[in-house]
Amino acid sequence: MRTAVTLCRVPEAAAGPFVFHDSLDVGFAKAKAAGFSEVELFLPAPGSIEEILKLQDTHGLGIAAVGTGAGMVRQGLSLTDPDPEKRRAALNFVISMIEFGGKLGAPAILGSMQGRWGGDVSREQALQWLAESLRVAGETAANYEVPFIYEPLNRYETNLINRLGDGADWIESESLHQIVLLADLFHMNIEEADIAAALIHAGRHVGHVHFADSNRHAMGLGHTDLRPIAGALKQIGYNQCLSAEIFPLPDPDTAARKTIEALTTFSQLSLSLP
Repeated sequence: MRTAVTLCRVPEAAAGPFVFHDSLDVGFAKAKAAGFSEVELFLPAPGSIEEILKLQDTHGLGIAAVGTGAGMVRQGLSLTDPDPEKRRAALNFVISMIEFGGKLGAPAILGSMQGRWGGDVSREQALQWLAESLRVAGETAANYEVPFIYEPLNRYETNLINRLGDGADWIESESLHQIVLLADLFHMNIEEADIAAALIHAGRHVGHVHFADSNRHAMGLGHTDLRPIAGALKQIGYNQCLSAEIFPLPDPDTAARKTIEALTTFSQLSLSLP
């Protein structure tokens, strides 16, 4: 089972759901010591490929994915902004992160930069702009033989696509290629009537999982029931990463340790299920 922990180097996201906020060398060392096999990077911009490859070699860690959210939290950019220049800048930033991740063999994630509709922008128009951008993103990702990850977010963060099944249906209706879905268990706890059923409905489109409890703490510190989720992921043949995008509470080291404990439980559950 591939496991990852989030490492954030964006000062504006210091209060965000990321376990480690250390320098890259310290963060990689902590991820390895905690027992993760990969790291998920949230950086202000594309970083040094050479530096990260060296850290990977030193610590024996993979790169699970790279986030694009710095484009929103630092520059206020989104792919559905009514201003065409801002939409262009947003897409350029996303492409730069796809290319950065691609050189490391890792996919990029689109979360907050998808934006929202409202005012003079209808939902239909926003989704059209989003689909156009995802086509470009998918084509760029294909050049590096990695997918591009789209994340449905809860209603408090976007009003575009909130549920996993709606995301899967939309990808198919728009004939979007090289695009997979991020199943974030925290967002799903808010939006889905049945998390396991939603995972099964989305099926082959699920390409990344954020392993977070109902309160965005480490799994086991909220009320999420792991057993049906383990069963659903086993049923759809999910073999990608389980990544801890969680608050570093009560402290980063404890959050990391609790996640590893929950991942061990999850693995045992998966093995015990038919």
